[in-house]
Amino acid sequence: MLTNKNILITGGTGSFGKQYTRTLLERYDPKRIVIFSRDELKQFEMAQEFTSPVMRYFIGDVRDYDRVTEAMEGIDYVIHAAAMKQVPAAEYNPMECIKTNIYGAENVIKAAIKNNVSKIIALSTDKAANPINLYGATKLASDKLFVAANNMVGKNPSRFSVVRYGNVVGSRGSVVPFFKKLISEGIEKLPVTHAEMTRFWITLQQGVDFVLKNFERMKGGEIFVPKIPSMRVVDLAESLAPGMDIEIIGIRPGEKLHEIMCPADDSHLTLEFEDHFVIRPSIKFHNRDYDFSVNGLGEQGKTVIQGFEYNSGKNSHFLNVEELIAFDRFAEL
Repeated sequence: MLTNKNILITGGTGSFGKQYTRTLLERYDPKRIVIFSRDELKQFEMAQEFTSPVMRYFIGDVRDYDRVTEAMEGIDYVIHAAAMKQVPAAEYNPMECIKTNIYGAENVIKAAIKNNVSKIIALSTDKAANPINLYGATKLASDKLFVAANNMVGKNPSRFSVVRYGNVVGSRGSVVPFFKKLISEGIEKLPVTHAEMTRFWITLQQGVDFVLKNFERMKGGEIFVPKIPSMRVVDLAESLAPGMDIEIIGIRPGEKLHEIMCPADDSHLTLEFEDHFVIRPSIKFHNRDYDFSVNGLGEQGKTVIQGFEYNSGKNSHFLNVEELIAFDRFAEL
């Protein structure tokens, strides 16, 4: 599907962008991969690692509509991964988060439509479901923008969908490298915010594979949610530092005890497939009436029960300490 195509990744120098690029080069023969981001040092460093002649590095910010529009000229597929993601930073710098995550999303949508980009997938987060922090609220707004964009296209071929998943093992700024750094520095106790805290858990490659598959599944307007395991943060600490004491430091600003990916309030819109869920759009699209129960690959979904909620604290699959150790090793491959 992506062979001989032009692909653009916003925020492409991040953990996801690098792994997505690596996977594209290994599995497909793309015509062009455009890395769009604002940090020239990260682009320089990435260019040392990814030297294929199909690579292009484009300095720009999603806040700048004209620059995004220039970057999307001739592009077939877009993965929108650029975002301000750190929860505390967003709480203390709210307008900066809004400018990147909401205004930036709007710019990506408008630029894609202007350039007749075929398919666009935006990366979301479990924090966008029933958000309690600004980061989650801006990503919920972004999700809504990408769903509604399918009503803005008219006869244009562009189609927009969203992929939402949980914490990525070992991604930059996540808890695993933070814990490992503290352990390497000889800390005597690992700081844990709450003894009962849980999170959805996914490897970077699993996230990349899910996005790739959804380019084939999507019709436009869906929010795709993978079925993934949960973990308890205290078990994670034990898996990384067996026998080490933990110190409960309290929940940080804007942090939840458990995360949600499919809210109960959306249960009437939620379809269950074999390995994922789809949240259908709540709005009707002009001149289109998609049957989202059958996707682009012919997979069939069924409606969930009223009030169904996909919650990390009530998941049917929890990783134990041994599985977390194996998960971490797999993530490093």
